[in-house]
Amino acid sequence: AMALRCLRALPSLLHRSSFAVARGLPRAPRGCPAPLLEGCRQCLQQMLLSRQLATKKAKGKGQSQAKVNISAALVEDIISLEETNEDMQAVIEALKEDFSRNLNVRTSPGALDHITVMTKDGKFPLNQLGQISQKSPQLLIVNMTNFPESTAAAAKAIRESGMNLNPEVDGTVIRVPVPKVTREHRESLAKLAKQFTNKSKEALRKVRSKSITQVKKSKNKVSEDTIRLLEKQIQQMADGAATEMDKLLAAKTKELLG
Repeated sequence: AMALRCLRALPSLLHRSSFAVARGLPRAPRGCPAPLLEGCRQCLQQMLLSRQLATKKAKGKGQSQAKVNISAALVEDIISLEETNEDMQAVIEALKEDFSRNLNVRTSPGALDHITVMTKDGKFPLNQLGQISQKSPQLLIVNMTNFPESTAAAAKAIRESGMNLNPEVDGTVIRVPVPKVTREHRESLAKLAKQFTNKSKEALRKVRSKSITQVKKSKNKVSEDTIRLLEKQIQQMADGAATEMDKLLAAKTKELLG
């Protein structure tokens, strides 16, 4: 009777309630100390997660890893899996943007935008300190008239950007000769793509660690099985994102090296 009461109160947690009723859910523990609705919700949540864990173990028997796919609605009080996934996808999108904007065989003014300049007032993107333009296919100009005191720092940042550029300072103007598209230049860009990918994977690891830490904070409220399930699901999400990054890197490397 208590299991049926839970089903009526929580239709959003069971999309196939008729199927669940047909199979029969185990009864909620007697004497649940929580208020009726919340107590039923917690009991039902634990029953479903326990059943899911048992199912995953059965399916994964004899396999190195079992696929975990927890319903976000069942664990919304512990962590938002949707937000975790969105954060991971944001890292992937940032990597795509880096590839598109900064790793082209044909150099454009936008290729210098990502370069960070260290000034006495802090770090700033180059395009906030100087006006970047393209005088010819083989020459970029950075006009530092608005921040002349940062000219030397900007030239240093361009030189150390890893883009194989050798800027020349003329007063408050920085001339940036663009190297011809040689094999060496292509290889340099491919190395830069690897650096961008490694940086993005580090950001991905931070998202994963933050999510797992949040899950562990609920260890006194939910079972160890639930914690393990969530940790495994978050790890699988991170592994999937890392795999997508590797595919992006492979495609970009192939494009750059020809």
